[in-house]
Amino acid sequence: MTGGSGQRGTGTRSTDGRDPAIDLARLFCLALVVVGHTLMVSPVLHPDGTVTSENTLGNQRWFEPVVWVLQVMPLFFVAGGVTGLYSWRRLRSIGGTASEFVQARLLRLIRPAAVLLAMMFTGLWAARLAGVDPQVVQLLASGAGMPLWFLAAYLAAQLNLPWLAALHARAPWLTLAALVALVVAVDCLRGAVPGLAYANMVFLWCAVQQLGFLLADGTLRLGPAALLGLVAGSNAVLGAAVVLRLYSGNMLVNLNPPNLTLFLLAVSQAAALQLLRPWLVRLAALRPVGAVLAAVGRRSMTIYLWHLPLIAALSGLLLLTRLALPAGGSAAWWWTRPLLLLAVALLLLPVLALFGRLEERPMAPGPPRSRPATAVATAAVVVFLPVVQAAVNGLTVGLLGGGAACFALAGLLLGRIPVRAPAPGPHGAGDPLPPPEIHAKVEP
Repeated sequence: MTGGSGQRGTGTRSTDGRDPAIDLARLFCLALVVVGHTLMVSPVLHPDGTVTSENTLGNQRWFEPVVWVLQVMPLFFVAGGVTGLYSWRRLRSIGGTASEFVQARLLRLIRPAAVLLAMMFTGLWAARLAGVDPQVVQLLASGAGMPLWFLAAYLAAQLNLPWLAALHARAPWLTLAALVALVVAVDCLRGAVPGLAYANMVFLWCAVQQLGFLLADGTLRLGPAALLGLVAGSNAVLGAAVVLRLYSGNMLVNLNPPNLTLFLLAVSQAAALQLLRPWLVRLAALRPVGAVLAAVGRRSMTIYLWHLPLIAALSGLLLLTRLALPAGGSAAWWWTRPLLLLAVALLLLPVLALFGRLEERPMAPGPPRSRPATAVATAAVVVFLPVVQAAVNGLTVGLLGGGAACFALAGLLLGRIPVRAPAPGPHGAGDPLPPPEIHAKVEP
């Protein structure tokens, strides 16, 4: 890929070393998501026997400004844009294709997710056969399936990455502006056509991903004053939109389906990441922090996918004991949150030991043998059918089984990722890579 402002440099090839700032940002986001979910899930057993789950903090007005600061989902997609762009450019440099990129991305995400869905389906059906109240079973299914909306959005952004990277190489700012314009158009029409709002699951997160492209290319290599101005300006625009009642001030409400507020947060977070990058690098250089980054980084998707099902399972067990649970938001409830977090962390250890390796790159030995593009496209459709259904209408026990079957079928269609060796020649095959300002971890 040549031309465009994003292709500055001498043409030397980038390395595939890790960027500690990006790794640390991802670790921070993951930890915050896990802690946040322990503060939100509150199962309630009512006197009439019905069971509901309350989002304790999400329903309290004082929590809205806190979520404004701690809503880190945009930062996930910014980091994904950084690592994804360099992965795609590296693959192109050794003769890889967009189909191979999509094949690798799908396999990396669906392998751990397929096992999770199968385990949840088996466990919940066993619970129903054992006589557990169907309300409790459905509560566990719907609550544990919440992370799947992220899987749908992240896959949509990553699978569109090759052609968005091509547009970025030619006209980075025009591409970003076009995506933001689509987000605004959907927001304007969502009142008349409510279902259209879910189009921003693609437009919004692809726009945020483009911010990661700008970081990767060094376009946001600005001075501290300019970066602080971006942080302040994006939050000022966001505040004005909330004051004018164009959008809700609750960033949990704005998350699904997403809207322009998440892009404004992403601008602020991308600028803050660039501003704090020198300090993040120094912090990551500390040996204990580096050890945690190395351990968690290889298993981050497993942690993300499994932590909420484990929280839901613990909540279900507490409901089955018929113990008097503290009211959500009460002092006793707050005292139980560290215990819940500790229990989830301990339960994650055997899960990581059993299923963590599914995140490792599934490679085939020998010469490259890529799947036909039609097989890869079919696998993408098969994956999105249950994921989109779960994201829009919620997860049921039946959909768990159907999703596990669809993911398994997609895995068979995709096979294993072929190993590519760099092509001979002074520059290898494909386009030269610029010397990156951010040496992000190159994902398969």
